[in-house]
Amino acid sequence: MTKTFTYDDVVRYLYAETTQNENDSIAEALTLDDDLMNFYLDSLEIKEQMNKIVRTPSDRSVQKILHFSRQYSQKQSATALSC
Repeated sequence: MTKTFTYDDVVRYLYAETTQNENDSIAEALTLDDDLMNFYLDSLEIKEQMNKIVRTPSDRSVQKILHFSRQYSQKQSATALSC
């Protein structure tokens, strides 16, 4: 009996969230089902493109975080001294 796999199964396979037994079955299903294989290849390409995305915070954001952190540290020190 051949198990029918969903796109969710393929995504789990893509992210290595499947067992070895599932891997073997999904790999076989990919060879037999063109739609499933096309979905897998498209998803693989999207995953690779997403891994290339690099986000860098603005200088203003970094300065706000540092300012908050300094104020927080000062408040913690003042609280510790008053105890």
